[in-house]
Order: sequence, then C-alpha cells, then structure tokens
Amino acid sequence: MHDVQSEGAALGLRERKKQATRTALSEAAVRLAAVHGAENVTVEAISEAAGVSPRTFFNYFESHDDAFVMIDRSVGERVRRAVREAPPELSAFEAVREALATELTDVEESQEIWGLRSAVLRRSPHLLLRGMGAHIAEEFQLAQTIAERLGSPPAPTPVADTRAGPDPCAKFPDTSHLDLYPRLLAAVAGTAVRVAVEHWCAQRDTVAFPDTFRRVFGHLADGLTEPRTDGCPTDSPTA
Repeated sequence: MHDVQSEGAALGLRERKKQATRTALSEAAVRLAAVHGAENVTVEAISEAAGVSPRTFFNYFESHDDAFVMIDRSVGERVRRAVREAPPELSAFEAVREALATELTDVEESQEIWGLRSAVLRRSPHLLLRGMGAHIAEEFQLAQTIAERLGSPPAPTPVADTRAGPDPCAKFPDTSHLDLYPRLLAAVAGTAVRVAVEHWCAQRDTVAFPDTFRRVFGHLADGLTEPRTDGCPTDSPTA
C-alpha cells in the first residue's frame, strides 16, 4: 500500500511540475506579447523568460501561437470527468456549472494574466481565431459528455469521406449524432465563462470572480429574464 501511495504522490508531483512549467511558459509569452506584440516574440525569448530551453517549449505547445492562446486540454478533461462523476440528482446544467466553478476556483490569482491575454488576442486576430477553433473542439467534447450523461450512446467512430473535393466543414467536429440540448448547453456554458471572465477583468478590483460567475449562471438558470428597471437587484443567487 505504501508503494502505491508513494507512486500516486510522485505522479501528482510530476503533474504539478508539468502544469507549473506550462503556466510559466504561457505567462511569459503573454507578458512579452503585451509589450512587443505576439508576432515579435520568439520561442527562444519565451523559453528564456520562463527559465527553460526552447526544446522544452515544444514539449508543452505544438506551435509558437499556442502559448499565447493558453489552451490547456487537461482543463477540459477535468471538467468532463467532473460532469460524468457528478451526483445523479443534479441536472446536466447544474453538473456543468459545478464542474466549471470548481475548475475556476483559483482564477482570481491570474486576473492580470487574463487581462493581458485579452489585450494580446484583440491585437492579433489570427490568435483569436486559433483560440476560437480550440474552444469549439473542447465544446464538442463537452457536448458529447453531456449527451452521455443524459443517456445517449458514445460518439460513433468517424468514417473517412471518400467523396471528391474538399469539405468546407472538415475542420469542425461532426456533431450530427448529438441532440440539440447537449450542444446548446456546452456552447452556452462556454460563452458564459468567457463573459464572466471578461466582465470580471474589466471591473478590476470592484467585483469578485465567484460573484460574477454566480450572476452569469443565475441569469442562465432564470432563462435570461430581462433585468428589472426599477433599481432593484435582479441577479439570481443561484450558483
């Protein structure tokens, strides 16, 4: 038993070190890009700022641009696992909300980086599009997880399309086997997180992220009822 526990602890330590290195590289890339522009920041400069070698950089990112986008696929994996393992009495909406809330517990520690990253992406549209593509892929996988929670079968194995000519939709995941609700919930949840983070960053130190997160998902839970205009608070306390 001791050996098994030691192995698990060591694995956890290795994973934490890997996550720390990835975070250091992403933060170095964003900080440099905020000053010089992403197109003027090299892999060598990012690696030097993070204290690692350029070879190590490519252990964590497939390309130069990925470091600025800050897409960490392990985050999506944890969210999907949390949705799958959520108590059965929770609705799919509640399971997704709680999974995202747990993943974003420490987001306030990175407010500066989130703000810098938004500025970098606004100045580099190709990076913004790259990030959107990555988020669409993550959104599809979350939709599949939601569908399975609701009782749908796993995604079918893709079949190669032998028809002549390019398929303009080939770059996007095939969602034809999914019902509307899982796709909509996954898309709305992703948008809600983005809006919550952007609003929180814009408000600087005047609001706490957990409060913003609860307000955003409260609006969704209420069916996006229009805000009242009589000065009374309208945000749902649902969280």
